[in-house]
Amino acid sequence: MDAGPHEPRSTVALRLVGRLSASSADPVAPRARVPLLVLGFIALAAGLAGGLVRAGVLSGGAPAAGIAWHGALMVSAFFGTVISLERAVALGRLWGYAAPLACGLGGVLLIAGATAAGLWLMAAGAAALVAASAAVWARQPGFEVGVLLAATLCGLTGTGLVAAGGVPAAALPWWIAFFVLTIGGERLELSRYVPRGPGAKALFALIAAALVLAALAGHWAPEAGRRALGAALVALALWLAVHDIARQTVRQRGLTRYIAHCLLAGYVWLAFGGAATLVTGAVQDAALHALMLGFVFSMVFGHAPVILPAVLRVAVPYAPWLYLPLVLLHATLALRVAGTVLEAPALYAAGAAGNAVALAAFILTTATLVLRGRPPRSAVHREAA
Repeated sequence: MDAGPHEPRSTVALRLVGRLSASSADPVAPRARVPLLVLGFIALAAGLAGGLVRAGVLSGGAPAAGIAWHGALMVSAFFGTVISLERAVALGRLWGYAAPLACGLGGVLLIAGATAAGLWLMAAGAAALVAASAAVWARQPGFEVGVLLAATLCGLTGTGLVAAGGVPAAALPWWIAFFVLTIGGERLELSRYVPRGPGAKALFALIAAALVLAALAGHWAPEAGRRALGAALVALALWLAVHDIARQTVRQRGLTRYIAHCLLAGYVWLAFGGAATLVTGAVQDAALHALMLGFVFSMVFGHAPVILPAVLRVAVPYAPWLYLPLVLLHATLALRVAGTVLEAPALYAAGAAGNAVALAAFILTTATLVLRGRPPRSAVHREAA
């Protein structure tokens, strides 16, 4: 029986992963997936430390790769691991786990100084993610899963460009397309019960095509390509704001309301980042971090309570404390953007430091809620008996 538009989003998300992986038992136990996440978090820690050095918050103590390859570690190593792990669970095949393993190990090699090996291993992980996404699409073809597949092709293009000797700036439009199409595809699937006009899906397809064409055009006409990218990002933000189920679920309570707040706040930053890129013709610092922190990490904050149960089989009970890192993330990002606009280095550094604290607070809060939500060992044994 299909869910209605007011079904809790956690139920819909778990049903999605369960439906995609229902044809086979996953050969990798949830506990065995934890080391893959650890590899991703190693890249996250190094990337954050490098970002803080770049922002003038730290004067040292970060791996050289975290400074020089900040973007690759955050996108290809950390998010490459996390997103491909979720896709591997959906696929339910052992070979699907090659993607998060390659992305995670590639990040470790990059940190260790094996730059070329690390970049090419992450590119191999991106290719494996494409293959896993194609297999999921073959199992259940549909527009939403097709968008997710297109997103992985963008991610592979960006990471492949860097591995082949390109600068991260050349990969940036492709990486942005990777993120926004991944999130957009997931939101399409999770909001599929919301009534939409007959042209809504076609409009989304046009926006997605514009994102890809803008990234492609950026190789020959960088400024024009990035202005087109900015316009497409603004259009996508407006589409999501109008058609996402979050407009309805924000009126509910508890976890469902919290997730909706994460999503709607992220769409504001997506629109801001797109508008800034459109006006300036370049993905400058304020626009870049509006997209990567304000939009992408806001989506992470919102999706983690429903993805972790599907990937690791652990419960993330709702608690109002989840709002603390969310508010801190957006407040300090606003501070960082103000520091950029006002050319105030101290304000910018304070915002960057606050961003790192917000991410750490979210990880600690989520881990605490998971540990609190675990049943006692005696209860587990009784249930198993």
